[in-house]
Amino acid sequence: MNIAYFLIPKNRVAYLYDDYTFRQGLEKMRHHSYTAIPVISRDGQYVGTVSEGDFLWRLLADDGKTQKPFSMKDMEQLKIRDILRESCYPPVGITVGMEELLHSAMNQNFIPVVDDLGNFTGIVTRKDIIRYYSGQSSEEPPQMLQKIV
Repeated sequence: MNIAYFLIPKNRVAYLYDDYTFRQGLEKMRHHSYTAIPVISRDGQYVGTVSEGDFLWRLLADDGKTQKPFSMKDMEQLKIRDILRESCYPPVGITVGMEELLHSAMNQNFIPVVDDLGNFTGIVTRKDIIRYYSGQSSEEPPQMLQKIV
């Protein structure tokens, strides 16, 4: 099965640019009621995914000098790229198989999909993957699900 069938294209997915401010990122996440959102560069490259927790941990971070909380005014200077964590929500290529897609979905709510050049093309949701495997007509569950059950 080609994962392009499950792909929600970039033009239908909310995402942040890595040069957005902390405040812009929070406002967009709040507007869409997301807990995590893809981050891309201005030239379309997938940079990572930022979550509510990333925002929270940054707000609580001690700057080493004072213990005072950061204000939203302070956050105007901070960019989304500054709060991204390495290797969270790793992307998959558009040609990846369903087995690997299922494996990725076990650890993340959605899987970012990139083309051969690393450009963000969209996402595949965990819900769509589960729906695919639960709707299979075969008596035997997929090998990956056999390991889980």
